[in-house]
Amino acid sequence: MKRLLALSCALFAFSAATLNVTPLAHAAEAAVEPFPVEYWAVRDQISNVSISPDGKKLAFMKIASRAGNPVIEIRDVSNLAGDPYTVGGKNMEITSFSWVSANDMIVEFRDQVSNKIDGFNQGAYKGKVAHFDVRTKKFTDYSVESRRKVRFVEFINALPDEPDHILVRIYEYARDSKNSGLESDYHKLNMRNQKKSLVLSGETEYENIRFDKDGNPRFAVQSVGNDWVYYHRDPAATEWKEYYRLPQSSFEEFTYGGVVDGDPDRIYVIANNGHDRAGLWKFNVRTKAFEDLVYRDDKVDVWGTVRHSNTWGKPGLVTGVSTFKDKFHYKMFDPAEEAILNRFKSSIANAGLVRITSRSKDGQVMIVSNISDRDPGTFYLYDAGSSKFMKIGSTNGLLKAEGLSEVRYITYPARDGKTIPGFLTVPNGDGPHPLVVMPHGGPFVREVVLFDDWAQMLANNGYMVLQPQYRGSQGYGIDFYTTAFMEGGEGGYKMQDDKDDGVKYLISQGQVDKDKVAFFGWSYGGYAALIAAARQPNLYNCAIAGAAVADNFQQINYYRSFLDKESAQGLEQLNFWTDSVNPIDEVENVNIPLLVIHGTIDQRVPVKHAKKYVDKLKSKKIPHKYIKLKDADHFSNTLFYDHKMEFYPAMLDFLKNDCGM
Repeated sequence: MKRLLALSCALFAFSAATLNVTPLAHAAEAAVEPFPVEYWAVRDQISNVSISPDGKKLAFMKIASRAGNPVIEIRDVSNLAGDPYTVGGKNMEITSFSWVSANDMIVEFRDQVSNKIDGFNQGAYKGKVAHFDVRTKKFTDYSVESRRKVRFVEFINALPDEPDHILVRIYEYARDSKNSGLESDYHKLNMRNQKKSLVLSGETEYENIRFDKDGNPRFAVQSVGNDWVYYHRDPAATEWKEYYRLPQSSFEEFTYGGVVDGDPDRIYVIANNGHDRAGLWKFNVRTKAFEDLVYRDDKVDVWGTVRHSNTWGKPGLVTGVSTFKDKFHYKMFDPAEEAILNRFKSSIANAGLVRITSRSKDGQVMIVSNISDRDPGTFYLYDAGSSKFMKIGSTNGLLKAEGLSEVRYITYPARDGKTIPGFLTVPNGDGPHPLVVMPHGGPFVREVVLFDDWAQMLANNGYMVLQPQYRGSQGYGIDFYTTAFMEGGEGGYKMQDDKDDGVKYLISQGQVDKDKVAFFGWSYGGYAALIAAARQPNLYNCAIAGAAVADNFQQINYYRSFLDKESAQGLEQLNFWTDSVNPIDEVENVNIPLLVIHGTIDQRVPVKHAKKYVDKLKSKKIPHKYIKLKDADHFSNTLFYDHKMEFYPAMLDFLKNDCGM
């Protein structure tokens, strides 16, 4: 076995207090002492909590120290207070694991292999997949890398009725081959003897391939000419059959949502079908036609379908549909699933998004999770046999509910009459409050605000936080999304107005101190912060730009050659970045305090953006502060404790002392 992995046994005491079924009332709206900044900097203390298919073993990822990496703890459900097995990566960091049988796990790892990036979207990390046998306590590394050959494995899913096998995609190439193109095939892999059987060969031109519980390929998408073509095939068949075609120039959605139970001809799809907002439809793959509209909301797009909580006993069964507006809303098709979720909601303090995230095959043992504005994430074990409902632990037990803040959903008018949704994190105590505007990145994404570490940290320190869902945000229909770029890029124009108008609305409502307003964003949000610093100095005291796109043309040139200007994606990206306000051209207009933050191995917005922008600030003799986060990528899962302890105190100090807030 390679030196990749190590196994150890630890003697950690298990705390599993019986849940108090009386929900906690919201804390009184009174000022409280802010949590130490270290509390916000720690990584998730536990995560990935799950039950083995036979319901006998509980496992979760745990980080036991501030600078530590995750380990996997495996416990006996019948003796939770007993000593666990602790599984840790010796040379690589565990990123996730999945039960694939009663005694087998697939564990995924990553390792930082460089202190610089290879290029746009080419990160400094590499990953591995390994099998862990709970009985023998041994790993099998599925990846091979030698002078002559490279093979890496992508885990696709478990096979509930074949506990010795998993479904994988194997990528392989010979280093010395003149034709060293990456080849990939799908296989059933026997975890006992490593023998594999081919399921699907060389289907690299197909995307989003979906398999049934037996490992049969059933649905796929392919780019053909100027269309997206959707295919299906029967379990025993070898040929794909087209069932839908959507022009790549279309902004409509057509997303597979699951098979209609007991009907081989019908599937659920999330689609616009000529409407502004996407709904849930039944679609007949034989007749190639939409049939029933199952559900559509009058304000937002359908988010997705809900699958049965028993993924072992009822894999893939669709039990409902979800939308997200002020919170997640569910229309359930299965009364039993709805009833059990409602029971848990009534028993959990500060209940928000309550889900059954893992369940034994017999349905008797399950993991229940909760996340809300006053709960960063808590996990419970429910055993139907004993009727026990027990708290396992929290992602961050340092953050107590009384120090956390309420999140409110609001809408406000933009200056051109468009209604803008937003989320407001309200600090405890009386207002008017100082305000931090914190738009999401993307910009063309759906934002879910359940528990936001940054918003809650700022609110805990006395700042109200506005997260505006500016035009261009997805989830609110095609028109709301496309008006950000259809007639030219609105970055720095109407998209920026949507954020500024939110500030003015809150000031007019008496909720915000007009002399204490700051702007903070990451990625596109960082771009918007640079625009705010240059174009609205009279509205904002200061700006904090994290991982910001500072030069639109530098950014689009990384991937311009891959874009078809006639496609929806090409129109979105090319129109937006080439027509929007370019921050690098606005540097000389910056006249408020500015803090620039960037990771040194950022693959999505390379650090060249920050260097170029800061060099120009220096050339213009414009005061600023610049923080380089060593070995941090663009994404939050590469911001470790030391990064946050450099970033968070600097941001809070900047807001207080440089911004006068």
